[in-house]
Formats: sequence, structure tokens, C-alpha cells
Amino acid sequence: MERRATSGGSEVPAVRAVPVPRVEWRRLFAVRELGVLVALLALVAVFSLLQPAFLTLDTFGDILTQAAELGVAAVGVTFLMIAGEFDLSVGSNFAFTGVVLALLVTRAALPAALAVLLALLVAAAIGLLNGVVTLATRIPSFITTLGTMMLWRGLALAITGGWPISVLTASALLEVLGGKVIWSTLRLSAVWLLVVTVAFWFLLGKTRYGNWVFATGGKREAARALGVPVRRVKLINFTLAGVLAGTAGFLQFGRMRSMSPVWGDALALEAIAAAVIGGTSLMGGSGTILGTVLGAVTMAAIRVGLVMVGAPSYWYTAFLGVVVVLAVILNVTFEELVGWRR
Repeated sequence: MERRATSGGSEVPAVRAVPVPRVEWRRLFAVRELGVLVALLALVAVFSLLQPAFLTLDTFGDILTQAAELGVAAVGVTFLMIAGEFDLSVGSNFAFTGVVLALLVTRAALPAALAVLLALLVAAAIGLLNGVVTLATRIPSFITTLGTMMLWRGLALAITGGWPISVLTASALLEVLGGKVIWSTLRLSAVWLLVVTVAFWFLLGKTRYGNWVFATGGKREAARALGVPVRRVKLINFTLAGVLAGTAGFLQFGRMRSMSPVWGDALALEAIAAAVIGGTSLMGGSGTILGTVLGAVTMAAIRVGLVMVGAPSYWYTAFLGVVVVLAVILNVTFEELVGWRR
């Protein structure tokens, strides 16, 4: 302890100021998912004020269930966007491979495991084809997948005649894909979303391949110079996007006990919106899996909340547009404050 002399010559203890811990606001703003989290909490607060029943387990179960299919597809879209590419065909892939699975288990009467495997291979082939055409011809993936979006949607309509394929009897496959769990509104599809989120969060953030994905979309030439197999990474990501789009279609089939060739028409744009809301850059090189899933949950919360407050369903698109813009503004603001690298 310091001592201080007085005018009379005696010494008294001097009080040393204790430093007050400084709040690390910069570290808080460095959380890339902060923008979408703020938006989600704000929506929950608004809808809860308008309709107190919004704050119930049944409502949250319904939100997670509705977010499941979109979230699974959006994870694949996020991987691809971080690598600097787009896939507009995920909605058509969703419908086509869902129809394929429905036909295999109904008309072909194949065992469930074999039917799922074959349908997943179809989904993977669709994604791989997008990648091969894009890289071989060097045309923008936006154009490639715009064409395949129309191709697979047309084929889905052609093989079904435009009619949905329904399963009238209960089956273990449908229960595993979209059966009820815990409470009435929560489905197993939400559990599958959790599995996909954890797996791809680990792949992107904890593995060398994840570093390759960021490098491919961020600084392509530098990545090539460092030995990153840029073309291979893009092909894998196109394939992953296809597989996850097909998986989302399977979850829809399991939950609805039916599959229609017209479902998922707006899925591609909604998946991109979920990724952007969650902090993924449209320019490539940055993004997070958790942010994308929170973006999907936010979009589901908007849909459920509008229904609960009695708003017409067509307000969903308008409200979503506002949320997308606000979330991106928040993300850009936080990025300028802390200089995000990912």
C-alpha cells in the first residue's frame, strides 16, 4: 500500500484506485450470429406482446418443426455460398428427390433403407451435375442452377402428372423422418436439423476441409498457390448442397405423409435468405452454420407469428423482406466495428 506525507510530516495510507474491468464490447460484436440473434429476439418480443400464446412450448415446437426442412437445405446452400457459388435448384431437387423416394416406397415397394439410399444418390447426382457443368463450362453457377431448377421441376411434374404421392398407412420410415417427439407440435425432423447443424458446424469450423472452403470463396488464387484443391472443394460443396436439399425433401415427405412435385418452389431463395440473415456473405469467404440455422428459425418464427396474430399469409413475404434487410444492416454494422474475417 502506498503512503502519502501530510503537512505535519506524518504519513497516512494513500488509497489506490482499483481498475474497473472493461466490458469487451468488441468481443461481443465479433459474434457473427449476433445480428440474426437480435432480430430473432426482437420478433419473439413483438409477437409475444401481440399474442401472449406465442410464448408456449407448442409454439416453439411448431417453429422448430417448420424450420427443419428449410434449415437442412440452407446449411448446404451456406457451404456453397462460402465457397463462392450458388445453387438455385435446391427447391427443385427437394421436390424431385422427395417424389423419387415416395415412388420407391409406394409403387416400387422397395425396403425403406434401400429407397432412401437410392434417392440420396439421385440428390447427390443432381448436385454433382451442377458442379461439373459450372466448372467445365466456366459459366456462373447462377445460370447453371437456374436451368437445372427448371429441368428437375419439370421432370417431377412429368413423372407424377402433377399429382402428389401419398402414403395412406403408417410406416417406420415416415416416423423416423417426421414422426412426433416429446410434445405434439415438435417432430423428429427438428432432431435431424440438430444433427445436420452439429455435423456441418464441426466440418466447417474444426477441420482442414472447412479452412479450404473459406479459402476457396475468399482468396481463390492465394488458396490455389497454397495447394488448396479449389475445383474439388467446389464439386464437393455442390454435391453436399444436393444431398441436403434431397434430405430436406425426405423430411417434408415424412412430416406430411405425402410429397407434391410443386412443393419447395421458393426454397432456394428462402435458403439464401436464411444464410444471408445469419451472416453469410454473398461474395463468398465468410459465413457460419449456426447463423444460417438461426436464420431459418427466424423465418419460421415470422410465419408462425403472423398466423397467430391473425395476419394474412401473404404478409409473410413482405415481412421477411424487411427482416432480411435489417439483419444484413446489423451484420454489416458489426463487421465494420470489429473487422470480421469469417
